[in-house]
Amino acid sequence: MFTIFIFIVILGILVLVHELGHFLVARMHGIKAEEFGFGFPPRALGVVKDAKSGKWKFIKGNKEVVSENTVYSLNWFPIGGFVKIKGEDGDGKKDANSFAAKSAWIRVQVLAAGVLMNFLLAWLLLSGTFMLGTYQDVTGENVAGAKILIQGIEENSPAQKMGLQIGDVLLRGGSGSFKTVTEVQSYVGENKGREVLLVIQRGKKELQLKGIPREQVETGKGALGIFGLSEVVTTSFSFFEALWKGLTEIGTIILLMLGVFGKLFMGNKEGLTVTGIVGIASYTGQIIPLGFSFLIRFMALLSINLGIVNILPFPALDGGRILFILIEKIKGKPISQKVEQAFHTSGFLALITLMVVVTYFDLVRIDIFTKIMGIF
Repeated sequence: MFTIFIFIVILGILVLVHELGHFLVARMHGIKAEEFGFGFPPRALGVVKDAKSGKWKFIKGNKEVVSENTVYSLNWFPIGGFVKIKGEDGDGKKDANSFAAKSAWIRVQVLAAGVLMNFLLAWLLLSGTFMLGTYQDVTGENVAGAKILIQGIEENSPAQKMGLQIGDVLLRGGSGSFKTVTEVQSYVGENKGREVLLVIQRGKKELQLKGIPREQVETGKGALGIFGLSEVVTTSFSFFEALWKGLTEIGTIILLMLGVFGKLFMGNKEGLTVTGIVGIASYTGQIIPLGFSFLIRFMALLSINLGIVNILPFPALDGGRILFILIEKIKGKPISQKVEQAFHTSGFLALITLMVVVTYFDLVRIDIFTKIMGIF
């Protein structure tokens, strides 16, 4: 249950920040935001400033409110939030405070603001981890006190089956304490086909896990299925250094994610796993025991991912709406509202279908009873 709570909080913050970006930029350009809500309708309660008296009035329930000012609401489904912008459906083109009445450039700014806010949040989160202290790779440098960190685990490998997770620190094996990556590789290599015992640190816990390294190993794969082993030390940075490190890391992550999307677009799925809400919730449960810094970095990755997905030129997404504005500028006249609405509706249905399919494969790929039911 705790994992579900943390997952809902993370998802809620990411969506709320995204919608806050739309809201702030819309208001900055004089566009009316009819409602800004925490959570999704139906509305539980809300407040709105009376245009005449200037006093705040409480609103109970989901009744319609006619006001010149924004309704700030608390809704019954506490996941994320939403902003209802006047004219976002194409109406009110003659009203100065309508989204539809604004120039193409202003409309693009409003639509792109949510993505930029997700990137800004990720920057602040990553910078925070660099100030608090984060792992730095010192593999091969023989640094005293370095830890052996697992950065990747192959699907359905012996490592995964024995319970190893990304972020685990390898402490000891049958041959004694591990000081270098080479020592880990040698220990595993010498025991192919035989049971090995690994002592690992996960967060504040020390665990003993057993597994059998594969005797036959494909080229480029390890006997246990661990990849990305690194020798790391914990390093903290000053405020300005942390901001710069956070910015450069965001650039690196964006490039990596765009590469993944590019491979998917080209039909190359080798080594890639598409994960939906269920899979992300499962990963959240694995990240929590690793500590606060790992959880914050995980949240930053999700924020960047949300930003990239939303800026894709697909109907119903922010990027799709921006695409229609660009087409409008090229044509020199607006696209039929019915045509655009039909595209966005079709895109929304396609996204819902994709979500259902991905969720189904999430449930097939992971052990439902030990992982999904175990979340509760």
